[in-house]
Amino acid sequence: MTKTNVILLFGGNSTEHEISILSARNIARAIDSQLFNIIPIGIDQHGTWYLKTQTELDSEKHVLPNDHIISLSPGAHEHKIIRQKTQKSIGRVDVAFPIVHGTNGEDGSLQGLLKILDIPCVGPGVIGSALCIDKEVAKRLLNEAQIPNAPFLSYLKSERNQIKFEFALEKLGMPMYVKPPNLGSSVGISKVTTKHEFEAAIDLAFRYDQKVLIEQNISGREIECAIIGNHDISASKVGEVITMTENHSFYSYEAKYLDAQGSKTRIPADINSDVQKNIQNIAIKTYKTLCCKGMARVDVFVSPDNKIWVNEVNTLPGFTNISMYPKLWEASGIPYTELITKLIHLALEQASIERMNDTQLK
Repeated sequence: MTKTNVILLFGGNSTEHEISILSARNIARAIDSQLFNIIPIGIDQHGTWYLKTQTELDSEKHVLPNDHIISLSPGAHEHKIIRQKTQKSIGRVDVAFPIVHGTNGEDGSLQGLLKILDIPCVGPGVIGSALCIDKEVAKRLLNEAQIPNAPFLSYLKSERNQIKFEFALEKLGMPMYVKPPNLGSSVGISKVTTKHEFEAAIDLAFRYDQKVLIEQNISGREIECAIIGNHDISASKVGEVITMTENHSFYSYEAKYLDAQGSKTRIPADINSDVQKNIQNIAIKTYKTLCCKGMARVDVFVSPDNKIWVNEVNTLPGFTNISMYPKLWEASGIPYTELITKLIHLALEQASIERMNDTQLK
């Protein structure tokens, strides 16, 4: 039986560079070696792509330079990825598993590049990735679909002089959250309780993005639901993120990554079965509304009266030993290796449908 060749893309220039490497390492170790050949490709923090060995993937904390810089050759031929030094192809590539987070990783850019290369891609494609990375655009679509999410205001950087604390306070109340809408990992997010904090938070958000999102505070439990599928879509059991409030006022970057005691997870969440079903239904509706394919993780807030508010959608969730997406599916009856196989098959299935549609248009 011919094995499927999978390029595993990891690294990149986001704050989650190291998390990406850990995820890639876990995927490479857990993948079914009877079905798939892994071809590791690391992207360093300057954007250069390197062909990597399994030993390098297992040992490097950051993607380091080597003699195997690669170039890309678009088109419907086998020799899509070329070693620069030797000008030789790395061989047939059947599918890509990108686990590159943030800008140029899960914003549709990488997905568009892979589409131009005619390489099937695990996870959402260009439109789903682009919609979900921009939280402001995503929220407008959710509102159109009548999916509850936090009330908000949004401004472009060119509108900085129009942003008034008093107006935001009247519309959203206190506290409020200020964030750059196109970043993940809670980078640049501030919880605001005073005018001074508000002004500083706006300036901080504009350091990372060309627009700013100001959201109403939603008091409630932070619940996450994993989604899988292209057309036949399934939702996992839900899990809960519990922020240690004695150290952190919200699930910040520090609580996620820097403070080992900043947060903990509970999988599955201790939650009423009817509420869980409602979360799953809303998560699937959100997934469809934002044009997702393959996989995503939908994060929601559940208020004390069990009202559900969508927070955000993560189209390339982590795959580390403690990451919620694979853990949620494990709790739902799909072990890690089987999950990877299913995601790759979904990518191949979606690519086959798109190629058929492209052929019919010619």
